[in-house]
Amino acid sequence: MGCKRSVCYIENASSMKIKRIHVKSSGGSYSVFSGAGVMRRAAKEIAALGRFSSVHVVSSPKAWRAVGKTVQRGLRLPKGRSLHFFDDAESGKNLRSVEQIARSLCRAGADRRSMVVAVGGGVVGDVAGFAAAVFLRGVKLVHIPTTLVSQVDSSIGGKTGVNLPEGKNLVGSFYPPLLVLTDPELLRTLSDREFRGGLAEVIKHAIIADAGMFAMLERDMDKVLRRDRRTLGFLIPRNVEIKARVVSRDEREAGLREILNYGHTFAHALESVTKYRRYQHGEAVAWGMIAAAFLGHELGLTRAADVSRIVALIRRLGPLPPWPRISPAALLHAMRSDKKTRAGILRFVLSPRIGEARSYDAVPLHIVERVLHFTPQLIIASNKLSRGQHG
Repeated sequence: MGCKRSVCYIENASSMKIKRIHVKSSGGSYSVFSGAGVMRRAAKEIAALGRFSSVHVVSSPKAWRAVGKTVQRGLRLPKGRSLHFFDDAESGKNLRSVEQIARSLCRAGADRRSMVVAVGGGVVGDVAGFAAAVFLRGVKLVHIPTTLVSQVDSSIGGKTGVNLPEGKNLVGSFYPPLLVLTDPELLRTLSDREFRGGLAEVIKHAIIADAGMFAMLERDMDKVLRRDRRTLGFLIPRNVEIKARVVSRDEREAGLREILNYGHTFAHALESVTKYRRYQHGEAVAWGMIAAAFLGHELGLTRAADVSRIVALIRRLGPLPPWPRISPAALLHAMRSDKKTRAGILRFVLSPRIGEARSYDAVPLHIVERVLHFTPQLIIASNKLSRGQHG
């Protein structure tokens, strides 16, 4: 095993490197193990955390069908294991699901020395994590993310929470796990739509923090979309490192961590006005990043060449569910529920150049409305031009 700064490398049997990435937290530092074959080390890594009165796996029927056997082997769960399922659709990310999980834990005899293992995508991690944070005022938590978006983003940083009808992630807590086990082999059963949606968060990290990775995505996107093992072996740990570095410096989103919300002010509004049924989260983020790039250009912050590169790379993810037929004023109203809003003033994360981002407030609302109006129009016009060129 070798270490470099906050990252350690562990050779596994297939000679592929597993990275151990440290994340600092006020609740205690924890590690993210990332690499092919991590699940084969799961039982050993969890045993190293200490003794627990019981282990409770929280997942969804869909996620467990896809990876349950692999996870069960890796965790070496006893026959009397405790499984708790809930609907992991975005529309199921609510307080009712938290209550359902908490009551299920009660019936299974969970106590304060129990551990919750969240197995699934971003919704499972957010909801199960929040349930772990509030059940008996907090039980231990481990994340096993099974989607690309959860492996590169949502499982890291301790954010947990659920949606309200008024907006996304408005009820929650910062509750760091003891451990995150990230194995790209768990992505094999992921649908193309879910995989491509997760790539939106990868592109986001490149825009805000890594111009070199952005160029690599431009060059190798075909390999990424084919899920080339070696390419993902670089991309996933690299994104974990970016997220870990940011949240270690700003755990509770007092400043720097806001940059991780690039495109999300628009995305959360799109999800809210469509009642969380039209978009997967990554798809809404893709639209949101396009709008954020246009807004940056309208404000004189983002160069036209960078806007062009951002939009072109996002479009290589494939067609997105269409922009809703809702007025810019209605979308702007939905944005006012965004967590970054302060004293009624909307704040946006924008990129002055690829590889950098920061938050801006006092953005003129008429410019935001203009961007909300012309973003879908420009993409529709561009699609028509593209079809004409290839017709």
